Amino acid sequence: MKEQYFKWYSQELSKDFEMLVFGHSGYPVVLFPTSMGSYRENKDFKLIDSASWFLEQGLIKIYCPDSVDRLSWYNKSIPPQGRVHNHICYDNMLNKELIPRIMHETGHSRVAVAGCSFGGYHSTNFAFKHPEKVAYLFSMSGAFDIKSHLNGYYDSNVYFNNPPDFLPNLQDPNLWNMNIVLGTSEWDICLVANQDMSAMLKHKNVNHWLDVRGWEKHDWPLWRKMFPHYLSLIKQ
Repeated sequence: MKEQYFKWYSQELSKDFEMLVFGHSGYPVVLFPTSMGSYRENKDFKLIDSASWFLEQGLIKIYCPDSVDRLSWYNKSIPPQGRVHNHICYDNMLNKELIPRIMHETGHSRVAVAGCSFGGYHSTNFAFKHPEKVAYLFSMSGAFDIKSHLNGYYDSNVYFNNPPDFLPNLQDPNLWNMNIVLGTSEWDICLVANQDMSAMLKHKNVNHWLDVRGWEKHDWPLWRKMFPHYLSLIKQ
């Protein structure tokens, strides 16, 4: 399969940013790494290999951006306000730099977003903050509540980047047109988080699939099974 490496200076982040892209054509899928993971992680743990058929057939094109978790939510060396600010810069980079680039390259007006574990947070947060740009959300063993990273600090910026908080009040009609999958399993440490997120969506009458798999752990073997299944749901 085709693989490309990109590096550019992000104005929103005020730093260099890296990304791997897989595939030669097809529907764009933005695939986030797990906690503090790099742009290489989904390749290194063979999640990309699990999608090889779709890539080789030209059905999808996968974009694997780097994360800034070490500068944001996991950065205990700075005050909580700074952690939230750094994440907002990341969201701005995605929204103002990366997604427009992807739309221009692929000709699609909306994208799919996906991620495992904390990558599930990133994909869900972006999808719900920018539903006009996201047609598919595939969260695999996602963790959605980031308040535990902030030592009790809370403000409007935290609210608008914490899906369990802002989702109940979200009224954007694009949310009801999004294809949403919340993947989890019986032994997943994030099972309850996904059940709670599903309950919020159900309360809002937002159609979605809570996919609870059998007795498998919160780890890559589970996600390598989920990912190609969810990709098969994308309508070309």
